[in-house]
Amino acid sequence: MTGQPTREDVLEGKMHALLAYLSILCIIPLIFRKNNPFVLAHGKQGLVLFVAEVAVFILGIMFPWAYSPLMFLLMAFSFWGIIAVLRGQTVRLPVAASIADKIVL
Repeated sequence: MTGQPTREDVLEGKMHALLAYLSILCIIPLIFRKNNPFVLAHGKQGLVLFVAEVAVFILGIMFPWAYSPLMFLLMAFSFWGIIAVLRGQTVRLPVAASIADKIVL
C-alpha cells in the first residue's frame, strides 16, 4: 500500500473500509471512496478475499473436504481486516496484500 493514510482519511472512510471485508460489498468502497487511501487499501484486500471466496466455493464443489478449512481461513482474514479498520489501522494480510498491491483502479 502506498503511504500512510491521514487521521482525516481514517475518520471519513471507516464505514466504507469496513464494507470491504463483507463479501460482495467490497465493490462499494472501491466505487465510492477510491480516492481515500485508507479505504482503497482495505478495499483492494477485500476484493482479493472476495475473489478467493468465490474460487474456494467453486473448488468446494470438486473437493468438498477442502471447503470448510479454506473458507474458515478466509473468514479469519476478513475478521482480522475488520478489527484493523475499527482500530483505524491498515494491515497487510498474508498473500492478499501482495496481490492487492498489483490491482490498479
